[in-house]
Amino acid sequence: MSGFRFEPLGPGHDRAAFSCGSPSLDEYLKVHARQDAKRLAAAVFVMTPNDSPSVIAGYYTLSATSAALEAVPPELARKLPRYPLVPATLLGRLARDVRFHGAGKWLLVDALKRAYRQSAEIAASVVIVDAKDDRARAFYESFGFRLLHVAGNSLFLPMQTIASLAQPPV
Repeated sequence: MSGFRFEPLGPGHDRAAFSCGSPSLDEYLKVHARQDAKRLAAAVFVMTPNDSPSVIAGYYTLSATSAALEAVPPELARKLPRYPLVPATLLGRLARDVRFHGAGKWLLVDALKRAYRQSAEIAASVVIVDAKDDRARAFYESFGFRLLHVAGNSLFLPMQTIASLAQPPV
């Protein structure tokens, strides 16, 4: 996205001014995100305008996780080794400031591309998200995420699908 950059959350980013309309996502960024990054519990990335690098237009978190093989749809499970757990990347949180309409899709695309690039060094077959509500679930489904066979709003997107987003057109 022209005019914006993505980078790890740092001390120069103005977390206090961030507001996405979800108290839990606002609080996470303001109170917990730096500690999670410091403790290596989550990698936190922010989207900032090039002309205002301290302003956080949005953020997302990535971490390693796994899913039970039986939670993955059979058509995908057939293509995977018969290990009990499928290596995955967790897109734990994603939020955009209310001042930056449309930024959610750019945050998601950057997160997926980053997860794909990292999967070459730390294996992951899918990206998993836990949608916090029906609106978030619809957002992820509009990008091709599908429900895992578990309770709740856990969705996944195979790395093979993400590869088509991450590779430059030929």
